[in-house]
Amino acid sequence: MRVVLQRVSKASVTVDKQIVGNIKQGILILLGIEQQDTTEDIQWLIGKIINLRIFDDENGVMNLSVQDIQGELLLISQFTLQASTKKGNRPSYIRAAPPQKAEYLYQLFSEMLHSCFKGKIAHGVFGADMKVELLNDGPVTIIIDSYLRE
Repeated sequence: MRVVLQRVSKASVTVDKQIVGNIKQGILILLGIEQQDTTEDIQWLIGKIINLRIFDDENGVMNLSVQDIQGELLLISQFTLQASTKKGNRPSYIRAAPPQKAEYLYQLFSEMLHSCFKGKIAHGVFGADMKVELLNDGPVTIIIDSYLRE
């Protein structure tokens, strides 16, 4: 599982010209699911995401988590995060989980996130053509891979 986290002042996702999810200050989570991903990957990533100290404290030092600031989360599925560009110029998505498994793990990720995080969590629509808007704060953008544990 791979996530791209963006610290945002605000973010929203639109499907068919309708906003389906939006947040104020918090983290935009772009989630890419790989074929071999498990619930252990989900648990590890959620722990990282909600405890990651990427928000400024009173001294302007990134020392606070999204929970500490009572921030919000926006979760978006994005299979293209599993792209391999090793050969040629056309990305391969061979490592991405098939849609049925990916949707199951996405829903499980969402449920587990809701059980661990008490703030607002907004969502995109799995498999939809989504338009994501954000105001990246910093900018702060972090990539975490559960396979590499980094």
